[in-house]
Amino acid sequence: MTIHPARRTGGDMEIVTARLKLRSAREDDLQAMHAVLSDARATRWWSTPAHDSLEQTQDWLNGMIANGPDNPDFVIEQDGRVIGKAGFWRLPEVGYILHPDHWGRGLAGEAVAAAIDHVFATRDLDDLTADVDPDNAASIRLLERLGWARTGFAERTWHVGGEWKDSLYYGLSRAVWSARLQT
Repeated sequence: MTIHPARRTGGDMEIVTARLKLRSAREDDLQAMHAVLSDARATRWWSTPAHDSLEQTQDWLNGMIANGPDNPDFVIEQDGRVIGKAGFWRLPEVGYILHPDHWGRGLAGEAVAAAIDHVFATRDLDDLTADVDPDNAASIRLLERLGWARTGFAERTWHVGGEWKDSLYYGLSRAVWSARLQT
């Protein structure tokens, strides 16, 4: 596996993979991120229902921007077009979402792997975490393919759109990630 070193471009953090660019969020990402966050298919297992308005997405985007360029939470670009986000919205917990038009191509896994590389290269953390809806089989497969291990389960952890959701918890250690890179 290739390590993806981050670089600064104009104050923004940027990571380039074989097919993607992960970079700091900007104001001009509003329309593209709204296309992702207002799609009920994309937000089916997200921590909020699909966004009803641009203002709701603007608030979400403002929060991402306010965390600053050193925060390891990135928008994902493919061929110059924003298609989602991946990274660590709050260390050590990973989060990712991709527009459904881009599902099934390994792009989310590529983006998450690059974000993991970046965090382990730049932060003094030994363990990362993830919280996944037990019904989100694609996300579970993505995490397990990247070496994450299930660490727990809890019922009724998220109340989203009037419905209670359960959580599967996953963990990834620096040692497991490093060993994976050696193979």
